[in-house]
Amino acid sequence: MLYLVGLGLGDAKDITVKGLEAVRRCRRVYLEAYTSVLTVGKEALEEFYGKELILADRETVEQEADSILKEADTCDVAFLVVGDPFGATTHSDLVLRAVKLGIPYKVIHNASIMNAVGCCGLQLYNFGETVSVVFWTDTWKPESFFDKIEKNRQNGMHTLCLLDIKVKEQSLENLMKGRRIYEPPRYMSVTQAAEQLLAIIQNRRLQGEEPEINENTICVGLARVGAPDQKIASGTLHQMSTVELGGPLHSLIVTGTMHPLELEMLKLFSVDSSSFENNAFQRTT
Repeated sequence: MLYLVGLGLGDAKDITVKGLEAVRRCRRVYLEAYTSVLTVGKEALEEFYGKELILADRETVEQEADSILKEADTCDVAFLVVGDPFGATTHSDLVLRAVKLGIPYKVIHNASIMNAVGCCGLQLYNFGETVSVVFWTDTWKPESFFDKIEKNRQNGMHTLCLLDIKVKEQSLENLMKGRRIYEPPRYMSVTQAAEQLLAIIQNRRLQGEEPEINENTICVGLARVGAPDQKIASGTLHQMSTVELGGPLHSLIVTGTMHPLELEMLKLFSVDSSSFENNAFQRTT
């Protein structure tokens, strides 16, 4: 049996009882280590689970999936995912490979940022398409995610922006020369994401457009959701470009039309209540 086990968002104890029971009876246990991170390290998980964990990076999962599935038809193998097992499409690929090999699988769900984001008070059924905001480079500055945020906002929907994670990435030079040298991990902050959105707004204005989203659009910054030191800040997009929320992981929400109850909840986390009052009432129902 292949078990895909969600670990939740906080620390080692966020695993479900069902998930922990599965992990403890498995012969091999893999920890997916590139789509998200927990606030604790591999060693803390091993101590709590009572199992040695095998780190599975992007290369392992996407190129060497057969090694994960090896002998899973005759023994139990667990694949641990921070959040919920189906938060990333590569995990669906693992399931499809297992099915083709005749290996049965079981999914044990857990909380993910997709539902835990409700902690800020915005109602989950008012969210539109989720987008990923990627790190820009000097030569690559995509804006497609901005168009999706605008479309959501035009429809009155909030947008959850998942911010980029760079783990075990290679520089172009090392990649071309075949050197297995990796860059230090990088995690996009709310500040960086807001700065990129503001840059896109300026670009659009230079092209003669007036974007649906501007400096005064109410946004929410979230950091380490589910952890004891979780932080939430609400305010304008401009304020999000200067807010300090500490270590990773961060997420950003661009609001759409807000119900009065949603607005009242966001006030609990406001960076500056006066500017919040001046702008937020423009888009309430």
